[in-house]
Amino acid sequence: MAVNTNFFKILTGLAFVALATAFFLYNQGFETWVGPVLALFFVCLAIGIQGWEKLKGFSFTIWIFAAVTISMFYPEYFQTAWTFELKILIVPLLQLIMFGMGTAMSLQDFAGVIKMPKAVFIGLICQFSIMPVVGISLATLFGFPPEIAAGVVLVGSSPSGLASNVMAYLARANLALSVTLTTVATLLAPLMTPLLMNLLAGQLVHIDFWGMMWDITKIVILPIIAGLIFNKLVHGRADWLDNAMPKVSMVSIAIIITIITAAGRDSLLEIGLALILTSFMHNMAGYFFGYWGCRLVKLDEKSCRTIALEVGMQNGGLASGIALQMGKVATIGLAPAVFGPLMNITGSSLATWWRGRPTGEEVNTQEARSEVTT
Repeated sequence: MAVNTNFFKILTGLAFVALATAFFLYNQGFETWVGPVLALFFVCLAIGIQGWEKLKGFSFTIWIFAAVTISMFYPEYFQTAWTFELKILIVPLLQLIMFGMGTAMSLQDFAGVIKMPKAVFIGLICQFSIMPVVGISLATLFGFPPEIAAGVVLVGSSPSGLASNVMAYLARANLALSVTLTTVATLLAPLMTPLLMNLLAGQLVHIDFWGMMWDITKIVILPIIAGLIFNKLVHGRADWLDNAMPKVSMVSIAIIITIITAAGRDSLLEIGLALILTSFMHNMAGYFFGYWGCRLVKLDEKSCRTIALEVGMQNGGLASGIALQMGKVATIGLAPAVFGPLMNITGSSLATWWRGRPTGEEVNTQEARSEVTT
């Protein structure tokens, strides 16, 4: 055990040595070497923090930063392979992720709508109102070019993703409500996302309402249905699939973000900092308004946390796939590519902070025990 701990500590130390080296090389004008050394920093850090219980949840996001760093410095390797355009892989990878989501679901997941109608209704209202409105407001405030601005709106108009379910679990929130909201919001996406895009971004770019509806249906709905059928037919006989699909999904997300980053490298270099700031503000606004909006209507603490995470954490992968289908992955697809890794950092941090704070149930339990004792 001590050897493993030392190994992780050594790698963490090497990570910061690599970071210092990258700064030194940049200051000395050796830009050619900055990319590989910076990627080495992220790789060593991603492995090194596995030895730290409170930090290892960030490992996947750091791996993505490593991939993004390489794609920023060497974009040509992530645009084409021989004569094959790598961006063609985005939609099949998304369909694979959605199929995996379907295999992890059953019809019982929809029972939450009946059991928690008020929370589900409020969650869906927040999901499809807060983020789209904040998105167009921020895009207008920062004065982005039309297609970049449309990408910000697209992020806000997308449903929540599977990452929100993981964060809800970590935050000791209402996991059943989280799964229900993700499921229902995803199924509503073929209608709501084109509708919101047409309403809020129609003046920025041309929106083919019916075309976008069909694109989302074939990217999301059909693979989920296939996954549900697969789960029904082989339930309990394919444990290997349950174990493999989360890893496949994570690798697929990393590949998608890397390809989009390479495709939009020039635009990112031009407006990167502004887009990062916009994504951060967009993400934090989702948490803030989602949580306090639910507090105003007097939902319980667990439901407030759940809806905050569902609102703030959007399905960036789906937004990227829509951008590709629109033929604008290098511009409209940039905001989803930036938003995805960022929301994992903020979501993990918020979930960890909430995990250490009482949900209200603990207080009630302690009061009940006190009454019994007296």
